[in-house]
Amino acid sequence: MHRLFVLFALLLAVSTAHAVDQPAIGPAVAASTASAIPLSTSHAAAHQPSHVAPGEEKTVIVSGNADESVPGWSIVTVPPDGWASDCCQYARAIGVNLVFYKGDWTGNPDRVMVLNVWPRKLPSLKAERQADQTQYLKKDPKATVSSFAVSGTAMTCDGVLYQGADHVDDAVVFCDPGKATGIHLSWSMTVAANDPQRASVIALFRQVVQKSMYTKYRRGDKSTSRAEKP
Repeated sequence: MHRLFVLFALLLAVSTAHAVDQPAIGPAVAASTASAIPLSTSHAAAHQPSHVAPGEEKTVIVSGNADESVPGWSIVTVPPDGWASDCCQYARAIGVNLVFYKGDWTGNPDRVMVLNVWPRKLPSLKAERQADQTQYLKKDPKATVSSFAVSGTAMTCDGVLYQGADHVDDAVVFCDPGKATGIHLSWSMTVAANDPQRASVIALFRQVVQKSMYTKYRRGDKSTSRAEKP
């Protein structure tokens, strides 16, 4: 299977404090025709507000510099309460832009939420999804493929759920913030079919997608904890 297992192994050499078999990303990464866009050198971290008032949600923002036809970009979202975020150690080592995980980083791809941003090559989300599905079914011809509904998003999104023959599922949501942005992006997560908390974890994953927003990043911007709808 080509989920979060292959590339996570690259992290084995990243940190001696976490010398474990490290994950690979979800199907969306294998499907995209280009690598994740590198983070901005001036925003080389997933930023979080240092103080969050009672009743406010903590936001995380990850940004990338302009690159040829791709303008600078920022993706803002709200991580699940109690989940950690990383853009510049584990995420960068596996070639993605952001990961959310709960507890210690173990290298196990289960319940890891992955953001991947890449230069827009395919013309539509339908084409992205079809390319991803083709690659997934080459690895697991007996997998079941169905739509993964996500409503109330700030961007146009299209989700797919792969139910593997190994009883491990992958939820992938492709999003398009608009042609002028020059990018497509995806959120993906792996979860075991028999996980007793499967429903609640998937609900948290949906919330992350729903709260994800795009904004054009300009070098020197000072406000990095909030973003407006595109």
